[in-house]
Amino acid sequence: MLFLALTAASFLSYSQVDHWETIVFENSTWKYMAPDASTPNTWIQNGFNDASWTSGQGGFGFADGDDNTTIPAGTVSLYQRIQFQVANPATISKLILNVDYDDGFIAYLNGVEIARSFMSGSGQPAYNATASGLHEAVMYQGGYPDQYELSQTQTASLLLTGTNVLCIQTHNESAGSSDFTSMAWLHAGMSVSGTTFSPTPAWFSAPVDFIQSNLPIVIINTGGQAIPDEPKINATMSIINNGPGNTNHITDTPNEYNGNIAIERRGSSSAGFPQQSWGLETRMVDQVSNNNVSIFGWPAENDWILYAPYTDKSLIRNVFTYWLGNQLGRWAPRTQPCEVVLNGEYQGVYVFMEKIKRDSGRVAINTLNVDDTLGNGLTGGYIIKIDKTTGGTPIAWTSPFPAQSPSTMPISYQLHEPEIGQIHPLQLQYIQNYVTAWETNLAGPNFDNPSIGYSAYIDVESFIDFLLVNEVTKNVDGYRISTYLYKNRLSEGGKLVAGPLWDFNLGLGNADYCEGGLTTGWEIDFNSICGGGWDNPFWWHRLLEDSVFSKRVHCRWLELRQGPLHQDTITSYLQSLYAMLDTPADRHFVKWPILGTYVWPNNFIGNTYEEEMNYLSSWLSARIGWMDSNMFGSCPDFGIEEETQQFAVFPNPTANEIRVQGNQLAGSLVTVLDYSGKRLFSVRAHENSQTLDLSPYSPGIYFFQISSKSGTIDTIKVIKN
Repeated sequence: MLFLALTAASFLSYSQVDHWETIVFENSTWKYMAPDASTPNTWIQNGFNDASWTSGQGGFGFADGDDNTTIPAGTVSLYQRIQFQVANPATISKLILNVDYDDGFIAYLNGVEIARSFMSGSGQPAYNATASGLHEAVMYQGGYPDQYELSQTQTASLLLTGTNVLCIQTHNESAGSSDFTSMAWLHAGMSVSGTTFSPTPAWFSAPVDFIQSNLPIVIINTGGQAIPDEPKINATMSIINNGPGNTNHITDTPNEYNGNIAIERRGSSSAGFPQQSWGLETRMVDQVSNNNVSIFGWPAENDWILYAPYTDKSLIRNVFTYWLGNQLGRWAPRTQPCEVVLNGEYQGVYVFMEKIKRDSGRVAINTLNVDDTLGNGLTGGYIIKIDKTTGGTPIAWTSPFPAQSPSTMPISYQLHEPEIGQIHPLQLQYIQNYVTAWETNLAGPNFDNPSIGYSAYIDVESFIDFLLVNEVTKNVDGYRISTYLYKNRLSEGGKLVAGPLWDFNLGLGNADYCEGGLTTGWEIDFNSICGGGWDNPFWWHRLLEDSVFSKRVHCRWLELRQGPLHQDTITSYLQSLYAMLDTPADRHFVKWPILGTYVWPNNFIGNTYEEEMNYLSSWLSARIGWMDSNMFGSCPDFGIEEETQQFAVFPNPTANEIRVQGNQLAGSLVTVLDYSGKRLFSVRAHENSQTLDLSPYSPGIYFFQISSKSGTIDTIKVIKN
């Protein structure tokens, strides 16, 4: 099905909702059944005969304090139905479904699915299927149930004159689970005054009226179709972006993008949250060919992500971390906070971002064609990862080495590009053999040999940066999940590179498990704290056993503390994000009223957006302070920062050239060392002023040792930007 590219005003719904009423309550009388055998799929249809089903007051569970009707312990699934009457569907502009559940559910209105959470796949699952994850009910602990809004188009197409039926299919995560909850409400946005149904509960909050934003506005139209897990469906996308400092109006002509896309849901544990993330491709008019375009001034591409920061109430944990990665001089996904409208309904704040992909503007490695099976072509480029398999990516191979002790779990690798179905067997054998050779070397007795040890296989600086970012954020998923590695051809360097950075929404103090909320302790020690599945690889502890590596980690840390991790730099950047998001966050948390409410796995629960941002900022400051005092290794410290009584260097920091000056410089030997103490070059000064060129060397900390004619040695630290 093709959709024409439409302007924002042509499909947005502006129908007025006079007020909201509740049609169905959680404690209404429902027909229900806990099936022990397959049930006809027609049970969700309006005309299904449910006379043999049991009647009971809604609020179903195992009698654990939040239930009106008790169902047998060990129940895996519960089917429930309720009929309601609508005299005139035209008087109802929109519908909202609220559900509180443990652990997964699917909801249907008149036989059509309208909501799904923590139930993988599509269609009706089997009666004995289990939920795809753990989801705790929240109403009993003062929380707000998940909310699903049906657009005016959906509402008009689904509601019938006369009898309608709402069906809920709730599943537990296992037959042995100790709790079960199923509670549902259906609310109507009435376009007429007066009372037709019942007043809404006290906790109900009407949807936000979205008109304008200081953020770019992304408008998606699927023609009323729900966005599936897969495959992608055809849709249109318009982006209104009038530039920094200008207001974007929902009625403005789209000026950033206005065309076709294909879109699907994405995410693993996040897929069960009410606000869902999406993966999308920009496409040509034929809805098949890729449309490589530059969005927000980024390099032209066709693969993009709209990330939903539902559980991250700061809204910026990924934004901050990817910014940090780029400040380190490495590619990390570019991001742009925006506000999203889907089929005429406001969806809150999202982060528009690049997808990890082999491309000159992203992971800049050579394309590996299927016929690259010999010589240099076989050696790159590859992107591999360590991750959960719940996203559907199969394991490509398993390392012969277990994870970091005390874990004995295997390290399993997946292919990101090329995918496992597109790679030649010789290519798979090559990258597996390369990684295994590196791990074998790393585990061996000569691992720290500078010529034949681990450094012959990996880009050491990238591993240092990867370690420091995961430790700064204390990412509980760091190292063990969403960990990417890539490798270019030998002609382009050919070593294994750590990165790109990915998925830090549970970092920066946002996790209440595995000590994720503490500002102390090292995340590389995860296996000793919280191991048992998806454990940290052994690489990191082993690398730090090499004194040269740990020394380089410490020196890189000191360098970053003078740059992107300087407190003033961090404070300035976080303040700029808060100023940008303050007003949009107000709308976001009306759409998703979760402030002051626990959402897995929040370690901190702020009552305002300001409190959430202040928590993140103070947590980060405390974390960096702890790392200052406990950093691995030691960086050469000669007690002199920028100058001595005899000599001075300027400019410091420098971009390339630097001048050494002093009355006793003539005849002295100036030796330049890197931050691990390795000699780079020496120059004999013939005058009292000497210029040295650092342009061949990468940004970092360097030391100038000056051996004067008097026999004294002075050392000056220099920073190259």
